Amino acid sequence: MWVAGYVAAIVLVNWLFAALPMVETPLGAWPPASLIVGFVLILRDMAQREVGHYVLIAMLAAGLITYVMVDPFIAVASVSAFLVSETADWIVYSVTRRPLRDRILASSAVSSPLDSVVFLGLIGFLSPASFILQTLSKFAGALVIWGILRHRASRICGA
Repeated sequence: MWVAGYVAAIVLVNWLFAALPMVETPLGAWPPASLIVGFVLILRDMAQREVGHYVLIAMLAAGLITYVMVDPFIAVASVSAFLVSETADWIVYSVTRRPLRDRILASSAVSSPLDSVVFLGLIGFLSPASFILQTLSKFAGALVIWGILRHRASRICGA
C-alpha cells in the first residue's frame, strides 16, 4: 500500500510542478507543489518500512513513469532531484536508530534542501529566496507528521 502511494505521489507532484504556475512572493518565486514534496519524502520512509531497500526500485519506477507522463524538462529536473534527495533520505532513514518520528524528521532535514537545490537549479529558478521557501515548505510536511507521531506517543506513554 505505501509503495503504491509513494509511486503515485511522485508522479502526481511532478505533474503539479508542470501544471501549476510559480507563485510570486516578496521573497521570490515559489512552486506551490513543493508543499506536497514533504509528504512524498515521508511516504518514502513508510514505503521503506513496507519493502525495505527495494524502495529504491519503486523510486526508479516512479521516475520512469514521470518521464513518460510529464513534460520531459520538468521530469528530468524532478527525477534528478528525487534521485539525489531520496537517496540521501534513504541513507539517513536507514542508518538512524531512533524512533520512527525522529528518523522521519532527520531524513527530511537532509533530503529537503538537497531536493530543492537540485530541482530549482535544473529548472533555472535557484535563488536564495526560492531555495529557502521551497525547502521550508517541504520540511513543513515532516514537521506535521513528526508532531502527530510525537503527540500519539506521549498519549500512549501518558495513558
